[in-house]
Amino acid sequence: MSQENVEIVRAAYDAYNRGDLDAVLSYAAPDFELDWSRGVGPQRGVYKLDEARPFFDDFGDTFESIRIEPKEFIEVDDDVIVPQTGYTSGDGIETTARITLVWTIRDGAIVRICLYQDKQDALEAAGLSE
Repeated sequence: MSQENVEIVRAAYDAYNRGDLDAVLSYAAPDFELDWSRGVGPQRGVYKLDEARPFFDDFGDTFESIRIEPKEFIEVDDDVIVPQTGYTSGDGIETTARITLVWTIRDGAIVRICLYQDKQDALEAAGLSE
């Protein structure tokens, strides 16, 4: 089942990079949760499914261009741990940010995405160490 989970996460990244939020959110379970409580910046908190689109729209409106590059997909039970690099630009400024997301998949749907600033913290949250 975990390879199927990786494919769901990979498809969500592809959809996000195409700007297709409908496709991203089509993978979300009704009880979906986006945990951005460890975020740095104005967007911090835990968001339910009905709050996810405004969250992503607000983030997208901040930049002219956004590209997320997953570095690897680490499978752990229902979780897929993804260290990633985000490339954003706007108003002549380009930024690069590295974070790690833990995607929890159950019954073919994304039930949770949790942000960690550090890959090691994400691994430990999933019961692993680097």
